[in-house]
Amino acid sequence: MRTALRRARYGDLLALHVVLLCAAGRTPSEVASVLFCSRSSVYRIVRAYRAGTLTCAAGSERATQQRRRRVLTPSLKRSVLALLKTVPRALGWCRTRWSCATLTVELQVRRGITISAETMRHWLHEVGWEWKRAKVAAKDDDPDRVTKLARIRLAFEQLRAGAALFFADELDINLLPKVGYQWMPKGEQVEVLTPGTNEKRYLAGALDLTTGALTHCVWYRKQTGLFLELLYTLDRTHPAPLFTHLTVVVDNAQLHKAKNVRQWLAAHPRFELLYLPTYCPDANPIERAFGDVHDKCTRNHTRKRIWHLVKDVKQHLRVNGPWRYPLSELYYTPEVTAALEALHAAAPPAVTSQLAA
Repeated sequence: MRTALRRARYGDLLALHVVLLCAAGRTPSEVASVLFCSRSSVYRIVRAYRAGTLTCAAGSERATQQRRRRVLTPSLKRSVLALLKTVPRALGWCRTRWSCATLTVELQVRRGITISAETMRHWLHEVGWEWKRAKVAAKDDDPDRVTKLARIRLAFEQLRAGAALFFADELDINLLPKVGYQWMPKGEQVEVLTPGTNEKRYLAGALDLTTGALTHCVWYRKQTGLFLELLYTLDRTHPAPLFTHLTVVVDNAQLHKAKNVRQWLAAHPRFELLYLPTYCPDANPIERAFGDVHDKCTRNHTRKRIWHLVKDVKQHLRVNGPWRYPLSELYYTPEVTAALEALHAAAPPAVTSQLAA
C-alpha cells in the first residue's frame, strides 16, 4: 500500500503536502510519520522551497508523463503485440528473436515513447507472454495420416484373446549426459562432468498398450539388426500357443522397411506391421516411456562407463514399470472416427463376425 501511495503521489504531490504541513506548524518527524516518508525528504523539500527551486508544475508534468509511459494503454498493447508477432529481421534487426531492449528501441522509433527494458518486461507479462524455451516440431503433413491412425485404432479396438498390440521405437543412449533441471543451492550451479569421449548404445523397445509392459533389447548400432532383434525377442516372450496375432506399430524409419524385415515378417505370419504417420511422434505412446528413461537414468548422470549406464536403463525398465498410457487424442478426432467407420464398412462379413466373436 505504501508503494502504491508513493507511486501515485510521485512528483509534486508529496512536496505540496510537506510544505503545507510544515506551514501548519508540524515538525519534520511528524510530517515524515504522517506521509510515510523519510525526514531527509522533508528537509530536502523545505530547503528547495526556501531557495525558490521547488518547481511543482514542472514536476507534475514530468510525473504525469512518466506515469503515462508506465501504463500499458490499449493502443500501446496493440503496438507491442504487433511487434512480437513480427520477425525482427523483417524490421531490419540482425536477430532471430526479440529481447526487451530491442523492443523498447523499436517502440521508441515507431511511437516516440521512451521506457526501460524492465518496464517492457512487465508489459510482456501483462499481455500474457513469457520467456521460455522453444521446442522442435516437424511438419505433420502425411497425406495418409488419417487412414494410418484409423487402422491403428481399429487394431486396438479389435484386440481379443490371443492378440497383442505393441508400439515400438528406438532410443539413443549416450554416455555424454543430457543436462536438465535439478534442485541445487541458491547462488550455485551443479556441474555435470563430461566423460571425455562419447560412447553410444541403442535401445529398441516395444510397449504393450494393454499391459504397459516394455519389451526391449540393446545393440551397438542402430541398424536393421536392432529391430530384428526386437522382433525375435517378442517372438520368444510371446509364444505362438498363447498369442496368435501380434501387431507392431512403428514409425517410417528405413530400418523398419528393410528387405530383411520383410522376409522375417513373411516367415512369421502371426506378426503384422502398422506404420505411424510421418513426423507424428505424439501418436506413439512409447515416446512417453522413453522420456521417463531420460528423466530417471540419462539426465545429469555421473556414470563414467557406458555399460554402467546401460545397466541403469535396464534396471529402470525392469523395476519401474508398467507404463500404461492411453491412445492419444489424435486417434479420436472426427476425421479418424469417420475413417474408422469406413474401414468397418469395407471389412468382409466373415471377418466382421469373427472379430465380433
